[in-house]
Amino acid sequence: MKIAVTGATGFVGSRLVERLHKEGNRVLVLTRNTNFAQKVFPPEAFPHVEIVAYTPNVSGSWQDAIAGCDGVVNLAGEPIAEKRWTPEHKQEILNSRQLGTQKIVEAIANANPKPTVLVNASAIGYYGTSETATFDETSPSGNDFLAQVCQAWEAEARKVKDAGVRLVILRFGIILGLGGALGKMITPFKLFAGGPIGSGRQWFSWIHVDDLVNLIVQALTKPEIEGVYNATAPNPVRMADLSQTMGQVMNRPSWLPVPAFALEALLGDGAIVVLEGQQVLPKRTLEAGFEYQYPNLQPALRQILK
Repeated sequence: MKIAVTGATGFVGSRLVERLHKEGNRVLVLTRNTNFAQKVFPPEAFPHVEIVAYTPNVSGSWQDAIAGCDGVVNLAGEPIAEKRWTPEHKQEILNSRQLGTQKIVEAIANANPKPTVLVNASAIGYYGTSETATFDETSPSGNDFLAQVCQAWEAEARKVKDAGVRLVILRFGIILGLGGALGKMITPFKLFAGGPIGSGRQWFSWIHVDDLVNLIVQALTKPEIEGVYNATAPNPVRMADLSQTMGQVMNRPSWLPVPAFALEALLGDGAIVVLEGQQVLPKRTLEAGFEYQYPNLQPALRQILK
């Protein structure tokens, strides 16, 4: 196959490109920074990776490169929990997903021949936050900022169906691997200063990065997979349990909680991503027969931190 990938140099995207390339596929990497992409995917190691410069929110000649691809994986988006949510940053978070997806769909609609499938990222932020509710793919959306971003993001992706292209929307949970959220939590534990963030009661719906990559590959290759799927492990945990399990796996204490006000001082409204969670179950994902390598937290953390 030939697969186009946006967000290819990121935490998930780079793992996906490696996997697709290893399995003998050609990969079209759409990137804002071609120099960086060439360092991540050097031609001698990735001879079947083609790197194309693109401006995610603007139509352009880059869209022509989509023609002849069998599938598109759209992972691009401004990081959500990296810095304070100023009004400008919130607009960037929204535009990078809504306009970025709009331009990808436009490219697919105009392509000849067209890709047969778009796998589009979304997030479990779609459901809003709750300490008590349980959500699956049939649950209604929340009404906070992240829920509104996810609704706008998914609405743009759905327009690809007008072009007769199969659509799979994957609502990502918190992705565990050497990077992302977990990467930031490892250092305090190494320094014997690890502990739960905030109250510890908030839900943490997670997925191992290898399971996420497997799920994306299945979405690309199985024509019967269509619609919305939660990309979360079937066994979410509370923050206190995550912290305790990390301590056990790393043989470190887990007694020093990070107070909510400290995170809010750093991230402002963006702290909601970590301080308020949601219990999300992958009902449709399991019904589709997806087999998790890491359905439980402790083996997942052992594999990552070994």
